[in-house]
Amino acid sequence: MQRTMGVLGPRGTHSEAAAIYLNERLPEACQLRMYADIFECLQSVEDGDVDTALVPVENSLEGAINITLDTLAHSDQLEVELELIWPVHNQLMARCQSQEIRRIYSHPQPISQCRSYLQKHYPEAEIIKVSSTARAAELVAAEPESSGWAAICTSRAGQLTGLTAVATEIQDNMANCTRFFLVRRRGSGPQVLPQDKTLVICQIDGQRAGALYAVIREFAERGINMTRIESRPARTKLGAYIFFFDLECLPDTQLQQEAIRSVAKKSIWLKELGAFPVLTTVEPRY
Repeated sequence: MQRTMGVLGPRGTHSEAAAIYLNERLPEACQLRMYADIFECLQSVEDGDVDTALVPVENSLEGAINITLDTLAHSDQLEVELELIWPVHNQLMARCQSQEIRRIYSHPQPISQCRSYLQKHYPEAEIIKVSSTARAAELVAAEPESSGWAAICTSRAGQLTGLTAVATEIQDNMANCTRFFLVRRRGSGPQVLPQDKTLVICQIDGQRAGALYAVIREFAERGINMTRIESRPARTKLGAYIFFFDLECLPDTQLQQEAIRSVAKKSIWLKELGAFPVLTTVEPRY
């Protein structure tokens, strides 16, 4: 039976574009299933409705995707199989000419990522936030050319809806990229690719002075490079936080596990969400 992968839909989103790219490079291609939101996508993995889910975790300009972090932190069933770093290419698509644009639709993230462009070229245009870039393209395509509507979306979303590019690569930072996690149920398969990174989540006692320093020191003293640290509310009481640590994997796995065990002793709770490869792409512009 063909494996399945949950993806944040509808068709034409950045998430779908990343999933198509990844699917072409997996040992076994998956059937893609679209979900309305990230929580539903991850829940489908927990429930066994799909084998994996590809979800965004962080954008280089806008920061962490909180719902992804929160769901992973509070689940005992999920782990990370791999990470994909996906370059974000935002296009301005419409049925009208550039000088006729009076209203622009998109998801809040691309709107933020293209803020300088919009202020420079369309300072008078009404900016409308919608659920996805694909939905923005659908709305614009349903209106007559005379409406003056446009969408910030992917090239694929424009192709699917019959829109044409008014301007390409309109993101303010050409280094704009999004990190995705391919998530699966714990123990559902071996990790066959080289392991580049480990994700550790823990809650520490925020009332104890130096508690965070004591945790970080365990990694530093063993030469473990921490590439990212993020905090989120623990949802238990005011001032209680959960910390996410991205750690580069050491050749000496015993030394790394020793550090994690030491951190666990200094934490209220700790869990590993897997050691996994990191895949990077710079070329596709779906």
